[in-house]
Amino acid sequence: MDYGWILLAVVVLLLATRIGFTATDTRFDRLDRRLTRIERKLDAVLADQGITLPEPELDEVRALLDEGKKIKAIKAYRELTGAGLVEAKEAVDRL
Repeated sequence: MDYGWILLAVVVLLLATRIGFTATDTRFDRLDRRLTRIERKLDAVLADQGITLPEPELDEVRALLDEGKKIKAIKAYRELTGAGLVEAKEAVDRL
């Protein structure tokens, strides 16, 4: 049996799949950048109007910080607020 054709078919499928993932990754990156711009604009409008949003209950995050578990605190903050990694790290640093 000639395995050359099978190997070639597998390589072609892998390349085709990777191209599909690259297109999807690019689309998600574009949406993420757009969402970030929208959030920045919304934050500016809220700040201009003097509106502050209540902070979510962060007792779990503070408890993790008290235990010296900063990375787990950042993860918990992200889960509670839906914040990105950088935003969560900055918020936990402020706590």
